[in-house]
Amino acid sequence: MKRPSPLSRLVSARLLCLAVAGCLGLPAAAVAAGKENAAPPAAKASQGKAASGKPLAVSWDSLVPANWDPSAEFADLFADGAEEWDDSDPRAQKLYDRMRKVWDSAPTVNDYQGKLVRLPGYVVALEDGKDGLRELLLVPNFGACIHTPPPPANQIIHIKLDKPVKGFASLDAVWATGELQVARQNSEMGVSGYSLRNARLEPYKE
Repeated sequence: MKRPSPLSRLVSARLLCLAVAGCLGLPAAAVAAGKENAAPPAAKASQGKAASGKPLAVSWDSLVPANWDPSAEFADLFADGAEEWDDSDPRAQKLYDRMRKVWDSAPTVNDYQGKLVRLPGYVVALEDGKDGLRELLLVPNFGACIHTPPPPANQIIHIKLDKPVKGFASLDAVWATGELQVARQNSEMGVSGYSLRNARLEPYKE
């Protein structure tokens, strides 16, 4: 099955600025996907303590170090009016390259290392076929890695399922449960800062 290609360099400077200004790109993803009023599952996820043997409900925000402020890396570009740059402006390409470097090296947190967690997100398929989905990225935003640039590494979770599962495809909203590991990995759709071991997927329901 052919997967959608990541929107790599063919992206407007204005969209990049929205992603940078929003730090995690939530507004940019919604607008780019044509769902300005859609609240991603991540926006509704709550963090709480897990009962014995139950997965810990975590939010995407909790996977970002509290003191990490990537917008500071681009203050000079905003001062130069980056949001007004035309797509063909060479500076827009430099903005993208700079953003990818910062995003791909985004710091992670160790609070949930080795813990059983549960969180919602959207599927970005990496490996799927007639037997079903085998490998994917879990992201907090609709269209991330497909309609918009990949989010920071600390907002991407790599999942390789023990067995292929049917009924899931890119852009589907799901609940993912598994043992969280801090592990940086590169893929054609983005750099992930975490992975889920022994993971299972469920259709997203509130």
